[in-house]
Amino acid sequence: MNDKTILSLYNVNAGYGMSTILSDVSLEIKKGEILTLAGCNGSGKSTLLKVSSRQIPLKSGKILLNGKMLSAYSQKELAKTISFLTQMPSTPAISVENLTLHGRFPYLGFSRKITKEDKEKAEQAMEMAGIVSFRKRDLRQLSGGERQKAFLSMVIAQDTDVLFLDEPTTYLDIGKQFEILELVKKINSEGKTIVMVLHDLSHVLSYSHRIALMEKGKILAIDSPQKIYEYGLLDTLFGVKGHFAEREKVYYFTSFCKN
Repeated sequence: MNDKTILSLYNVNAGYGMSTILSDVSLEIKKGEILTLAGCNGSGKSTLLKVSSRQIPLKSGKILLNGKMLSAYSQKELAKTISFLTQMPSTPAISVENLTLHGRFPYLGFSRKITKEDKEKAEQAMEMAGIVSFRKRDLRQLSGGERQKAFLSMVIAQDTDVLFLDEPTTYLDIGKQFEILELVKKINSEGKTIVMVLHDLSHVLSYSHRIALMEKGKILAIDSPQKIYEYGLLDTLFGVKGHFAEREKVYYFTSFCKN
């Protein structure tokens, strides 16, 4: 991670139809960081990802990507810069390998033919995701963890500077959650900027360079995991009690009960 800003939001208001979800949000995302958005349901986390990838329109404010207005990017330019793995994507009848190749679509020319470079990028993506052994299998035949790795392989093949991941560990058992998060760290180690939404607070603290806490469409705080923990901000927002096991170097949370 460095101090260069890759994506900037200034006084952003966004929502759906007449409803405004994000209210006056300003945020700078640093190149090469893992920024995790945390907050209760309905706080605006997914909406922030959607407006920052132009999946929904701005109501007001501005967003800059690499110093250029987000609205000035062509659809193909944007798809070469930001990839977005949505929450619980649909499961099409497609092989793992062909799904991965879908990540190369922004790079196809008028002929729409897959090139040697596209195949190499897809191969590298499947190797990074650890799914080469079942590349020919139908996506519908895979376990939840295998399927999520396949979708991550697709966004790896897309080869964007910025990856948006909306709850990539949802509905996975604990072992598979760690596998996915370790893969996210691996992607980040290649210099990619990752903005993700997570609900498990222990994971939020353990797999982030910075955390942005959200409530009712606003950002309450943004800081390092250590500072967020020390200030007790997660405890206050979620009504829990945070603990740090010094020996194991892990965070955990318990319910907060007033006597």
